[in-house]
Amino acid sequence: MNYTQTLEFLFQQLPAFEQKGASAYKPGLERISEFCRVLGNPQRNFFTIHVAGTNGKGSVSHMLASILEQAGYRTGLFTSPHLKDFRERIRVDGEMIPKQKVVNFVDKHRDKMVELQLSFFEMTAVLAFDYFAQSDVEVAVIETGLGGRLDATNVILPMVSIITNIGLEHTSLLGDTLSKIATEKGGIIKKSIPVVVGEKDDRWSDVIEEIAAQNRSRVIYAEQEFCCEEQHDEEGEQRISLRRMRDKYLYDVHLDLMGHYQRKNVVTAAAVMDYLHESTPLTISRRAFIEGMRTASRETSLLGRWQKLGDKPLMICDTGHNAHGIRYVSEQIAATPHDKLYCVVGFVRDKDLAHILPLLPKEGHYIFTAAQTERAISADELYKKAAIYGLQGEVVANVKEAVERARELASESDLIFIGGSTYVVGEAI
Repeated sequence: MNYTQTLEFLFQQLPAFEQKGASAYKPGLERISEFCRVLGNPQRNFFTIHVAGTNGKGSVSHMLASILEQAGYRTGLFTSPHLKDFRERIRVDGEMIPKQKVVNFVDKHRDKMVELQLSFFEMTAVLAFDYFAQSDVEVAVIETGLGGRLDATNVILPMVSIITNIGLEHTSLLGDTLSKIATEKGGIIKKSIPVVVGEKDDRWSDVIEEIAAQNRSRVIYAEQEFCCEEQHDEEGEQRISLRRMRDKYLYDVHLDLMGHYQRKNVVTAAAVMDYLHESTPLTISRRAFIEGMRTASRETSLLGRWQKLGDKPLMICDTGHNAHGIRYVSEQIAATPHDKLYCVVGFVRDKDLAHILPLLPKEGHYIFTAAQTERAISADELYKKAAIYGLQGEVVANVKEAVERARELASESDLIFIGGSTYVVGEAI
């Protein structure tokens, strides 16, 4: 098979959550554990850092990978979903896995993957583990796909686990309360391995602490280790004054990612790196931390986080796609100077729109659209649902034409926001 045929096999023969939704979700570690065993357990050949959470886990993962590269370690990065290219999911020192490596892996292991009835995500995770082992990766940052306890990535034994935060998402699969979802996310906590928690919240922190206590694992609350004292935007980056609480040391952090919500992710990443430097064989210098943050987006090619796509009018996209993330996005929109607001939005069917739509700015003119995925809610149906919550606008069936329509309507001093779904953002980019 060539590369195109290989991708067609992966997406069509093996169910992908990104395309099929809940019907492609195959919880449990039996299948991936068996596949890893067949390949000689490649995930045991390098140090790992495991990242879960409702929002921010992608940004934190990319920050950590960038810092580790600056510290001199050959670094693997496994994330999902991708926005433009499947290979975005698997990187070594910022470079995507070569197409031929993907083809060779599938050619070699296709029959076994079919025999085990692996999901698309299970296959992709093991592809990453195998490639990292072949590439002499020293440490890999591994982002969970969905949940944690039964997520395919939970076959790893990390140096540290990370839970960025807990919010309502995938409630049909993970549970309909924050405590139930926290139980699933907390499932990545391993015996005697510390967990860094990005945000402490009385609604679910007790659940995490109970799981950690059962595993005799230390809980490190990032906000108790570091605090953001000051933040302001500069051209193409934001500058953050970050205070380490134990000795009051002040870091002057330049981050090449925009979005005020990134402050929380910076605090989380700082707490993780501080733990790794103080308590593991890894050495993370202050220089590596500062330079890694300065080049986090550039070195790892992170896309879709309050990303500017154009000026006059200012056009911004963001992948926030659940209530927790949309709240941050709406706050950022309100803080961004503009005259009129135009929003190009689309969602997938399994999102809880009753909790999401009320958070979007009422004053915007909405262009409702749908990405090219089976999971997308139609633009017409979204238009009707949004009207219930006072969101007014028009329908444009596909993303490309919806963005063009927003450009037609907007003047130079207006703001165009594109989001609601990762797939909408991917097509806009």
